[in-house]
Amino acid sequence: MTSQETKATTDSTIIIDTGCANLSSVRYAFERIGADVEVSDDIAKIKAATRVVLPGVGTAKAAMQALKDKALIDTICGLTQPVLGVCLGMQMLTRASQERGGLSYGNSSKNCECLGLIDTNIEQLDSKGLPLPHMGWNQISPSGHPLFAGVAERSYVYFVHSYRAPLGDFTIAKSEYGEGFSAAIAKDNFMGVQFHPEKSAGVGATILKNFMKMTSDSFAKENAL
Repeated sequence: MTSQETKATTDSTIIIDTGCANLSSVRYAFERIGADVEVSDDIAKIKAATRVVLPGVGTAKAAMQALKDKALIDTICGLTQPVLGVCLGMQMLTRASQERGGLSYGNSSKNCECLGLIDTNIEQLDSKGLPLPHMGWNQISPSGHPLFAGVAERSYVYFVHSYRAPLGDFTIAKSEYGEGFSAAIAKDNFMGVQFHPEKSAGVGATILKNFMKMTSDSFAKENAL
């Protein structure tokens, strides 16, 4: 067996089974671009995967509780391969969420403790009087991050959210709805998009294809530069 054949047989993409409602739509989006993906909460499979997707819809409290119930928090925090958080999955990568989860974080009993992998917090979107949730198509301004290779400035993607990560050092794409906010964030091998790539037509497909090209080696080479 050649090295290319060996790589083909060991390359795997796991969508973490968080029990959330958008699992099937995320899986179908990857399958539409020809990706071989599996939905699983098996810790061994997640650790061995070439890349991992963390989906989520609903509240931060419920999503974090699901991860705790499945004993997945330490596993996710220890991953060194590319990890993509989608929608609430992105928010779970941060330190804490302002959603009224009832879990303590710092001195605030109102903030829900998250995974702490990206050094920012999730707060309610200041829509400046526009309706919440922010729902529908909106434009993004992507950075040069490889997740957005081939995605043009002011491309449209589909959002459904009332909370957001602020603009900051970890922003890799921004959007605006009342205020400017992070449409995507990243730190090292952990990336997250606030929008739904699975509902974002060709732009979403391009982003997922870019993610499917990533491996642990991608980040090792980047860090070596």
